[in-house]
Amino acid sequence: MLKLIPKVDRVLEWPEIAALLPGHPRPEVLMAVRQTLDDLRAQVLGGAGGAILERDAVIAAVMACLRRRSSSSLRPVINGTGVVVHTNLGRSPLADAAEEAIHSVASGYSNLEFDLQNGERGTRYSHVEDLICELTGAESALVVNNNAAAVMLALSSLALGRQVVVSRGELVEIGGSFRIPDVMRQSGAQLVEVGTTNRTHIRDFSTAICDATALLLKVHTSNFAIVGFTAQATIAEMAALGHETGTPVMLDAGSGCLLDLSSFGIGGEPTIRQYLAEGADLVTFSGDKLLGGPQAGIIAGKRDLVGPLKQHPFLRAVRIDKLTLAALEATLRLYRDDRSALAAIPTLRMLTTAIAELDRRANRIIKKFGRSLPETVTLLKHRGESSAGGGSFPLLQLPTALIEVKIANASPQMIEAVLRRSPVPVIGRIHRERYLLDVRTILDRDLSALLAAITQAAEECR
Repeated sequence: MLKLIPKVDRVLEWPEIAALLPGHPRPEVLMAVRQTLDDLRAQVLGGAGGAILERDAVIAAVMACLRRRSSSSLRPVINGTGVVVHTNLGRSPLADAAEEAIHSVASGYSNLEFDLQNGERGTRYSHVEDLICELTGAESALVVNNNAAAVMLALSSLALGRQVVVSRGELVEIGGSFRIPDVMRQSGAQLVEVGTTNRTHIRDFSTAICDATALLLKVHTSNFAIVGFTAQATIAEMAALGHETGTPVMLDAGSGCLLDLSSFGIGGEPTIRQYLAEGADLVTFSGDKLLGGPQAGIIAGKRDLVGPLKQHPFLRAVRIDKLTLAALEATLRLYRDDRSALAAIPTLRMLTTAIAELDRRANRIIKKFGRSLPETVTLLKHRGESSAGGGSFPLLQLPTALIEVKIANASPQMIEAVLRRSPVPVIGRIHRERYLLDVRTILDRDLSALLAAITQAAEECR
């Protein structure tokens, strides 16, 4: 069988393959042929039949390989999971204003580190510092490339070789094996854990403070919650203790929220302004997630604590780039008016959409799609629940409208696989042997691509 595998030169001479050369660089076509033949060799050794070596099959395999090599690995997808801030799907979609800001600075030069007023060198952080202070009430602010970097920078700068006191119940691990104890060790700070997993009192912090104490640290528990017989020291309690002992209080807020969402039934998450007003001296939080901007780590707080961070050598290693800065500034500007933020920032809009509107939207989609889809496809509406995701509101379940996609002679697993491999991949969920799409997280601009994907899936499942 191995002898039947054609040579590379021979395949390149086939008219169907030679016809690819005007539209693709020769090295790309050559690589696709070699990779295809290597794959065929492995399949033959694995016991595959001779059909894969037929000329038409080889040509189709080369063309498919070339398409894969020519396509971007990072692609847009349709999020039908109902998880609003979905880490695996890129977290928060950006507002139109943020997209426009990225384009405006990406296609040419910008005043990234140039002061247009004085004609001198400036600092990249100045583009967002005043905005952050305005929105949070902080005295000073700094932005780095993500919240993990913000925590690392703060600890390295303020607690190198000294002790940081943390509640045992807040020594969290979040996605990517990011563990607070590991970060603290890498930063050069010494961890002092107090209390128990479920209960830590302010007296535990008080007892632990000594001459070597640099910070009292509170950590948002992010993607889990401890319920039942529990207690944790509040920011206000820690701030009072810190003021009494001269020990700064730092909060890793994780996701970070700039708007009070309690009027939408989404409570339990203080805003960054509230944390600072309660006495936190330094707060770190993410620029994406609940804030709804690009991935970034924001540090806000007292001027005398943020100042040393701006001079720390590690800052250059974690500094923010011009595209992220542009998107973050545009997003923050929307927060100057609550109504603008709720309407224009997709994450906030999705989180706060009422179930009545989601029902109407599901009905509109089913009606519109029903006029175009093949008879083998059936769309049904159900009620279900969405989640916030992104390490925020771990117990929050939002009532939502779901669309079940049924295709004749196709299992939910088959539908899921075919839609996931669409030109614009569709990511849904299977629950109780139903393939479901949550309309809360499907953007209006995705509807045409979603209709095309379901139509194609119906053809493939025939």
